[in-house]
Amino acid sequence: MTVPQARIAIVYYSSTGNVYRLAQAFADGAADAGADVRLRRVPELAPDAAVDSNPDWRSHLDATAHIQLVTLDDLKWANGYAFGTPTRYGNVSAQLRQFFDTTGGLWEAGELANKPATGFTSSFFPHGGQESTLISLYKTMCHWGSIVVPTGYVDYEIAAAAGGNPYGVSFVEEQADDDAHVKAVLEAARNQGRRLAEAAVMLGALSNRDVA
Repeated sequence: MTVPQARIAIVYYSSTGNVYRLAQAFADGAADAGADVRLRRVPELAPDAAVDSNPDWRSHLDATAHIQLVTLDDLKWANGYAFGTPTRYGNVSAQLRQFFDTTGGLWEAGELANKPATGFTSSFFPHGGQESTLISLYKTMCHWGSIVVPTGYVDYEIAAAAGGNPYGVSFVEEQADDDAHVKAVLEAARNQGRRLAEAAVMLGALSNRDVA
C-alpha cells in the first residue's frame, strides 16, 4: 500500500501579525513532517479607513500582500486543515467566517469530510475569548464532517508551557514582549502542525486500505 502524503492547507486571518506568526510556525511544523503545505490568507474586509487608523494593521497588511489568497481549490486539494483567527468578541473574525460561508458547494459534495482540522487563535488577554473562539471555529468543522484535532494534552509539557489551552494553540498579545511565552507558543504551533500532518497521513492510509 502506498503511504499518502499529507497536503496541508493553513488558512488564516491576521490584522497585526500575531496569527500570521502562528500560521508560519504551523507551516514549518507540517513541512518538517514531510507535508506539502499551502499557506493562504483570507481577504481583508475592513475599509481602508479602519485599516489606516492602526499603523500596525496597515503595515502588516502591506507586508503580507504577497501571500496568496485562499480559494476553494485549496480546500479541495488539501487532506488536512489548520485555520487561524484572532478573537472577535469571543468569536471567529468576520474575514474568516466570510470565507467559510463560501464552502457550501464543497460541503455538499463531501469534499471536506473525513479530513483532520485544527485551529489557532490570538487575543490580547489570556481570558479574551480564546477558548470560545476555537469552539466556534470547530462548529464549522463539525458541519463539514471533518475530524477535529485539538491540541489536548498529548504533548503535556509543550501544551503547558504555551498556556495549557487544550482546544488549540493560542497567543496572548499582552505577553508579546515575553520571549519565553512567544517561544513556547511558536513551539506549540510547530508541534501541532506536525501532528496535523501525521493525522492526515494516518487517515489517508485508512481511507485507502482494502477492506475485506
